[in-house]
Amino acid sequence: MSTSVDPASVRSAPLTRAHAEDIVTWRYDAPYDVYDMTGAEPDDLLDPELGFHAVVAGDVLIGFRSFGPDGRVPGWDYDDSALDTGGGLRPSLTGQGLGRSVIAAGLDFGRSRFAPAAFRVTVASFNARARRTVESLGFEVVGSFAARHDGRPFDVLVRDERR
Repeated sequence: MSTSVDPASVRSAPLTRAHAEDIVTWRYDAPYDVYDMTGAEPDDLLDPELGFHAVVAGDVLIGFRSFGPDGRVPGWDYDDSALDTGGGLRPSLTGQGLGRSVIAAGLDFGRSRFAPAAFRVTVASFNARARRTVESLGFEVVGSFAARHDGRPFDVLVRDERR
């Protein structure tokens, strides 16, 4: 895949089976492998309850966003005051400054589709790139916790949409 992506061409799109089959093969270098979709099945991503959507540049899949339970990491006391959103960028495109465009496209879609009072993201504490990116989009840290499954530290950030 070409590593030249025009950030202005990034947008959300419906997730297709081909997208889901591609995403479940994505593997990241350590320590980012916490984001691998290991064990996920394409049908998991296509479940409407998990709210997965493709992020494309033109017609090329470059990432995904999810809205709802997929964005939650067991160990935090989540509530319904914010819409959880998670996502990923194709591994070959990480570290190239595309995260902000991908997340912003997802937030635009989420705002128009769900009109939440706030968005919430949960980011692995070591992931300074993701933390900087979401903070640049107006998210603020509201707490930290250790994941129930492996004790890895995570930060929870919220962005108020009622401004």
